[in-house]
Amino acid sequence: MSGNATHRFTNTAVLAVQTADASQVISSDAFDEALADTYRRVGLRPGLLERLAGIRERRWWADGVTFVDGAATAGAKAVSESGVDPAAIGLMVNTSVSRKHLEPSTAVAVHHALGLPRSCQNFDVTNACLGFVNGMELAAAMIDSGMVEYALVVNGEDSRPVQERTIERLNGPGTVSKDVLAQFATLTLGSGAAAMVLGRADEHPEGHRLVGSASRAGSEHHELCVGDNDLMRTDLKGLLDAGLALSADLWVDAAADFDWAGGMDRYIVHQVSKVHTQAMCDRFSIDPALVPTTFPTRGNLGPASVPFTLADRQDSLVDGDRVLLMGIGSGLNASCLEIAW
Repeated sequence: MSGNATHRFTNTAVLAVQTADASQVISSDAFDEALADTYRRVGLRPGLLERLAGIRERRWWADGVTFVDGAATAGAKAVSESGVDPAAIGLMVNTSVSRKHLEPSTAVAVHHALGLPRSCQNFDVTNACLGFVNGMELAAAMIDSGMVEYALVVNGEDSRPVQERTIERLNGPGTVSKDVLAQFATLTLGSGAAAMVLGRADEHPEGHRLVGSASRAGSEHHELCVGDNDLMRTDLKGLLDAGLALSADLWVDAAADFDWAGGMDRYIVHQVSKVHTQAMCDRFSIDPALVPTTFPTRGNLGPASVPFTLADRQDSLVDGDRVLLMGIGSGLNASCLEIAW
């Protein structure tokens, strides 16, 4: 291994990965219509979301349905598919960026909704859009060590509150084009949920073994994208350039231990936009045909985007396929994790 953040797993497998889809379809045309007066006043053309980002639509949860409900629904589906007795789950990690309260953790609400046992340790792991991959790494480390036999990683995201507030703010009389561009990434977000059950590979030959992972930090870029439930401001070009540079460093460092550059059957990349996806493929010489996308109809689902895309395309995978999860989170942090399907 080439460093503390490069690791091989010994006995962990993915047993199930499932999603919960938000039900309300919100088109990019609808956002353009809501911002039409502002676009005219500041001299911007409508259609940026679809033309530049490649996002036609995204989802919002129905009234009365929360991101916790979504995470719990995805979790219940994953547990059911895995065949694991819920009483045997020793760890539940919630990785949602979305949260209603600073305290308590979102994990306790999901744990309660799922009816998991008192013996199931539960907590939040948040690391922007990288959180789910980090949750998988932590769960695998605890399974490999023998601390738990089964783990459930969940995520639920709700883009509606910040998008509604952003549209209202951008329609204010003082808005200039710089404000629209700084808050553009907010409008690319989507709502949805995903969950994964992991267990001991030696007890589940039908599972999909975790091979190894590598992570690198570029925290000098922690101010390029900063957000809360009311406002998110992003330096789009700065974040893209810094993210690609950090990922390239990780790619070079990981080459001593993993042959990811040439031998993968599928690359599950964090879903941001068509610009980001094409830039990743170009930088790492990845065939775009091996990179499935969900952002055109779901937007950027934050930490849920990688497992959501994996779940969406899992039926196209066959035994022996090598799958590389490629996550990056504002801050910046980047991780790649290989699964032997």
